[in-house]
Amino acid sequence: MKEWWVQVGLLAVPLLAVYLHIPPPQLSPALLSWRSSGGYFTYKEQKIFYRDSSGAVGSSDIVVLLHGFPTSSYDWCKIWEGLTQRFHRVIALDFVGFGFSDKPRPHHYSIFEQASIVEGLVRHLGLHHQRINLLSHDYGDTVAQELLHRSLQPLMLWLLFVTDSVLLLPPGRCRVHLGLIAPQACALRAVSSTSGHRPLPHTRFLSSILQYINQRQQHRDRWVGALMATSVPLHLIYGPLDPVNPHPEFLQLYKKVLPMSTVSVLDDHISHYPQLEDPTGFLNAYLNFINSF
Repeated sequence: MKEWWVQVGLLAVPLLAVYLHIPPPQLSPALLSWRSSGGYFTYKEQKIFYRDSSGAVGSSDIVVLLHGFPTSSYDWCKIWEGLTQRFHRVIALDFVGFGFSDKPRPHHYSIFEQASIVEGLVRHLGLHHQRINLLSHDYGDTVAQELLHRSLQPLMLWLLFVTDSVLLLPPGRCRVHLGLIAPQACALRAVSSTSGHRPLPHTRFLSSILQYINQRQQHRDRWVGALMATSVPLHLIYGPLDPVNPHPEFLQLYKKVLPMSTVSVLDDHISHYPQLEDPTGFLNAYLNFINSF
């Protein structure tokens, strides 16, 4: 009798081949509306989807939203209208490899490239001389930290984050071990900076995207150091039920490493996606932070 794993492999290969050729599902009306209200710009031959809404009259403030893994800019749909009532411009993009943006294969996906894409979008929109607020979540927190590191040179940033982990300590020193300060909601108060296909479940594609976890480990000093060194206002919006950043260990560590940051703790039942689980509480926490300056 053949080894069991050989039999499984013989069965799995044709099933995977069939799956990869199944047409993508029809988009929901909500996603169709989201896509139709956005547009694309080109970054190094890659089409990058973004939305840019004009909002509050009399405000000059701009906010750029950075989504997490493995999702897209649609993560911000429940607070989009609320943000447009406070900000002059509300902007979000799908990182390369996500959402309605191109998903090249093979490709070396990196946090550094995603940060450059954000900078490219800001230039494309003619906002590279403007102060920009950053609101980020999960994967986007690491991108925000890279932007913050770059801003320590000639730029200026205000930061705030959403949910995810930060490698504040070396591996093994605590159970919060992902590698960036990505709590539940992160916000940078102001940053001043000079084709949608469904994601394919291809092993190499997924492995390439997931390299951000290793990059967090490798560049921990650079990205956590940027948070510790900045004078930009920082704020954390935290859901106590977050399995990625367990309570109370994560919150204690965050306050110890970044005592200058302010923190909003949402209701006990809020987890890793606070902007979707509690959009009202999340939006209030963020606007209270923004309006405190």
